[in-house]
Amino acid sequence: MTVGAVVEPVAVRLRRLDLASSEPADVLERSVLYRRGAVPDEAVRRGARAILDDIRTRGVAAVVDAGTRYGGALADGRLRVERSELRAARDRLDPATRRALDQAIENVTTFAATQRPANSTTRVLPGIEIERRWLPLDRVGCYVPGGLAPYPSSLVMTVVPARVAGVREILIASPADTSGAVDPVLLGAAGLLEVDGLLVAGGAQAIGAFAFGLPDATPPIEPVDRIVGPGNAWVAAAKLEVAGIVGIDLPAGPSEGMVLADETADPVLVAADLVTQAEHGPDSPAILVTTSPALADSVEREIAALLPRLERRAILARALAVHGRIAIAPDLDAAITFVDAYAPEHLSIDVRDPDAAAARIRHAGSIFIGPWAPESAGDYATGANHVLPTGGLARSADPLSVEAFGRHTQIQRVDEHGLAAIRETVGRLATAEGLTAHRYAVEARFRGPADAEPEGGRHGADRGDAW
Repeated sequence: MTVGAVVEPVAVRLRRLDLASSEPADVLERSVLYRRGAVPDEAVRRGARAILDDIRTRGVAAVVDAGTRYGGALADGRLRVERSELRAARDRLDPATRRALDQAIENVTTFAATQRPANSTTRVLPGIEIERRWLPLDRVGCYVPGGLAPYPSSLVMTVVPARVAGVREILIASPADTSGAVDPVLLGAAGLLEVDGLLVAGGAQAIGAFAFGLPDATPPIEPVDRIVGPGNAWVAAAKLEVAGIVGIDLPAGPSEGMVLADETADPVLVAADLVTQAEHGPDSPAILVTTSPALADSVEREIAALLPRLERRAILARALAVHGRIAIAPDLDAAITFVDAYAPEHLSIDVRDPDAAAARIRHAGSIFIGPWAPESAGDYATGANHVLPTGGLARSADPLSVEAFGRHTQIQRVDEHGLAAIRETVGRLATAEGLTAHRYAVEARFRGPADAEPEGGRHGADRGDAW
């Protein structure tokens, strides 16, 4: 854009929803929004399944072929960037960018450090103790979107909690851009965090390499224990397909932004927050929920004035035209009911008493309180994680955290007195289920070998008698 050029506003009209309406069509539209889901359509899932099957069979050759067909491969044909190259990229970062990455890493680490679960031991009965022990995973794969735009911030958000958890090996996958290169800031961020390797691949092929491993690669890539990170529909579809083989975080869909505002909000700030998440892609919803029709009109005018000044204005215009909404509520109660039913990924609250409103919200991935808390602050540097549940999954799923990079195991300690205390309970319930071997395993411990043989097989079990 030429310096000094006159910037003309563009016509922007977001679809309006009347939350007071009980008309069947309006009720149905709201219901569709509430149950929109984050799962890609079946055609994408079939395509992802085919890529995964090919990788399981042919390994490296299949990943290379997919990179050639769909993009995301390095120009020189290599599949992996090693730690030495990542460290060199770290050392080439300009000082200002390195300071920004250092602060983001520090803040995310500070918040993540509060999340590591503690071990616990419970005495159920005298002689029965159960320990719940938390253990970090051995190996994880972090997917970082790339290709059209680099996302070093997503690398920070996925790798830092894994580091805090104590994961032994952390691999990154991210596609190269259209020229066959990986963004130098992303490489430098990987070097700062000392990741163990970067797989240059995108989409379903990257997920397949993580899930199945690439034993024919040089050096070999072992399967990971869990795959985390945001991605496009192909990444989400592939993660769902491998979920029975490897752990996943969640099938993240398009980024979502919602603003809850009343007549006290500044329309300039509301407009800025709405376009923030819509900037991610043409399928990203941006929704204003307000009790003020006057604010709604002002926000539309501000968006129209803002769009021509933004680099991704074409993407923004498409996202807002197709997925932009303004929901007009008769009162704050109705507005909050709509927000909770929608369960947004990001929710900005700019009303007269934002903390009181936030206390009533049960379903949202990450909530931003007041006019000084833009969503972009959380995307980069507050320390909160920006890998969040989308598609309504905020009803049941967490933001990415340290807990995602470990698991609990149960350790049961039982002595003779403890087993005696539950002996009859085990015997009766095992008998009720017809599992006489289960009952025998308890009774055998209270008798000598000669006395422990079951008497009459199922006959004794039918009577409910001891052996």
